Amino acid sequence: MFSHIMVGANDLEASKKFYDAVLGKLGAKPGVLSPNLTGHKRYLYFLGGSMFIITEPINGEPATHGNGSTIGFKAETPEDADAWHEAGVANGGTAIEDPPGIRGDTGMQFYLAYLLDPAGNKVCAMYTVK
Repeated sequence: MFSHIMVGANDLEASKKFYDAVLGKLGAKPGVLSPNLTGHKRYLYFLGGSMFIITEPINGEPATHGNGSTIGFKAETPEDADAWHEAGVANGGTAIEDPPGIRGDTGMQFYLAYLLDPAGNKVCAMYTVK
């Protein structure tokens, strides 16, 4: 459904370290540096036909996170979500909400693991319980 998601970062290298670690646990290779036409740096991650991008804001203003926004990354197993979460905490992320685990009722359940990235963006690894 989505072609790409892009978030701003004030400390691009700290964010790259975080996303190299967490997205690596889901099968992505480290971010690829891709300067854009404005001269601002950004890193691109590719996985499963989708792209995730971290960038310096091109308007020169500080990057800010979206209150109420969450970016979800698909995990293939609960263990992948746990590894994602552990890698994130070890690489500058902050554990938030409940510890990783099953949420929802018996009609629809998800295994979720939530973090804040170094720029304050809320991110989640999600496995759909079958």
